[in-house]
Amino acid sequence: MRLDLRLIAEMITPGARVLDIGCGDGALLAHLTAEKGADARGIEIDMAEATRAVAAGLAVIHGDADHDLASYPDGAFDYVVLSRTLQAVERPREVLRQMLRIGRRAIVSFPNFGHWLVRWQVLATGRMPMTDTWHRAWYETPNIHPCTIRDFFDLCALEGYVVEQWLAVDERGLKAPWKRSPQLANLFGEQALFLLRRG
Repeated sequence: MRLDLRLIAEMITPGARVLDIGCGDGALLAHLTAEKGADARGIEIDMAEATRAVAAGLAVIHGDADHDLASYPDGAFDYVVLSRTLQAVERPREVLRQMLRIGRRAIVSFPNFGHWLVRWQVLATGRMPMTDTWHRAWYETPNIHPCTIRDFFDLCALEGYVVEQWLAVDERGLKAPWKRSPQLANLFGEQALFLLRRG
C-alpha cells in the first residue's frame, strides 16, 4: 500500500464508517475492512479503477468529488478521506466543506509543492518540476490546484477547521523531524497529511 495510505490507516479508529474519495483500486478500503473492521466505501472518477475495486468485492461507486458529494447526507461517516486528490479537484475549498459536512473528520494528503526540490527545479530550470511525488510532465498531470503545507494551514484557518493532527513525510516514509515547525515542514516535507474537524 502507498505510504500516505498506510499513514492514513493509522489515523482511523477500528469499526469506523469511512468514505474514501478518489479511492483508486480500493487498497485503503480493503486494508481498513480487513484490519480495522471498518465500514469502508469509496468513490472513484476513473471507471477502470472503480471496476477493479468492485471486482475485488469492495463497495465503490463511479463518481466525482466535485459534483457527487452533495448527495450524501450530513454526518454519514466518521472519516472522509481524500488522498493525493485535493490538487486535482476543480473546487478544493468546496470539496473540503462537503467532506466535513458528511463526515465528523476529514483526512487529506497531498504532495507539497513548497518542497525545496520543487522550488529549486523551478528556479534552476525555469520548468515545471519532476520529483518522486510529482512524477508526471505538466501536460499529463491531473494537478490543477497544487498547494503547499503553508497554503493548506492558511485555508484551514480561513474556513475555521481544527487541525487535530498533521505530519510531513518524505517518499521513503521518514516522518519529518520538523513536526513543530510548519515553515520547515513546508520546505522539507515531500507530502503532507492532515486530520481535520469542524471548529
